[in-house]
Amino acid sequence: MASDLLSIAKSGARTARIALDITAQNIANAATEGYVRRTAQLAEVAASGGIGRTGDVSLSGVRLDRVVRNADLFRQAEVRRTGSDEARAGAELAGLAGIETAIEQSGTFPAIVRFEGALQQLALDPVNPSLRAAVIEQASTMARALNLASSGLEAEGETFRFEAGDGVSQVNVLTAELARTNVRLSRSADGSSDQSALLDQRDLLLERISGHAGVTASIQPDQTVDVRLGGSSGPLLVTGGTAGTLAMATAPDGSISFTLDSNPATINAGSLAGTAQALTRLVAVRGSLDGIAANLISTLNTAQTAGSALDGTPGQPLFAGSGAGNIVVAFSDGALIATAPAGAGAQSRDPGNLTAMRSALSAANPAGAMDALIHDISGAINGRRVTHEALSVISQTARTALEAGAGVDLDAEAVNLVRFQQAFQASGRVMQVASDIFDTMLGIG
Repeated sequence: MASDLLSIAKSGARTARIALDITAQNIANAATEGYVRRTAQLAEVAASGGIGRTGDVSLSGVRLDRVVRNADLFRQAEVRRTGSDEARAGAELAGLAGIETAIEQSGTFPAIVRFEGALQQLALDPVNPSLRAAVIEQASTMARALNLASSGLEAEGETFRFEAGDGVSQVNVLTAELARTNVRLSRSADGSSDQSALLDQRDLLLERISGHAGVTASIQPDQTVDVRLGGSSGPLLVTGGTAGTLAMATAPDGSISFTLDSNPATINAGSLAGTAQALTRLVAVRGSLDGIAANLISTLNTAQTAGSALDGTPGQPLFAGSGAGNIVVAFSDGALIATAPAGAGAQSRDPGNLTAMRSALSAANPAGAMDALIHDISGAINGRRVTHEALSVISQTARTALEAGAGVDLDAEAVNLVRFQQAFQASGRVMQVASDIFDTMLGIG
């Protein structure tokens, strides 16, 4: 009996020590990104019956059945999906905010309003040189504001494309590392600590990839993973030890598209998708801004050439250029502003052409168009902000649900430390009792 008792106690002490090691590992990695909590699953040691004996002999000790990695594949997929959607919305929102900043900081809208005001003041005294100089100054300010808005948008576009290019590089680095992890997983032993560490790395890499681009992961029997870009029918990004190459192409208008192994690829989620959407909006905004500038140039130049300057000569175009990026005032002499009708003499106080110019400008309504553009961007930002906040809540909820099972609870681990330590001490006490009993029996003999 003493021998059996010693074996039982030894198995209990050994198993308790392993469980303590696992608990300590959980505590040590509580703050490690991607770490999934391990649980020691224990089982009874049973011996088969011998000749003339049926059944199993129970009370033969305890053993470590396996180390359970508390990973939930469904919840992990939800975290990837919701996180990818949140990243897309966040990237698009940040892009729209940059577009709004570029437009508003240029001061284009108030510059247009001040230019219209300067023309209104000139109508009170068409031959006043100070008022004419003010019109030229406000026209120059308006042109510079349009230039600044255009260059600001171009700078934002460059930033977006740089971020997208960096995101593509990150995806390629992560997928290459995931392919190497697949190879190592295919060679690891089931239930080994090495396999558990590789599985943590696999899942962390999948989560990081999904932050850049929406992916679908399929876990294989050997624990390797196949990754497809987009849905389950999308092109393979990673399979086994092979990773595809993601690339980005820039169109003439500045928008971007993606290819996977030189084949067109669609990215609908992740920060890359959000950045691409922001660039698409930027292209539209820049087109609207150029349209406003082109309309200003056409309207004012047409009106100018229809009248006479202060010296009686035919009016010359007020602006040169074709859009917001290159619009400039064509002359600096206020006397060249054609306020009088065609054929009027020098120093004419007839504001007929100036009135026509103001009417044409009012009909073109560049200030209204600029105001509408700004409000359109602001409205889009407000809408995307609501969407981003909602997706953030959904993503956080999914992550909380995953952490409830996979995360390390230090309070629970502290309880496990006490429990397994007591089990270890109890097993030691049993071995001491068994030794005492054996010594007593020898003494009796």
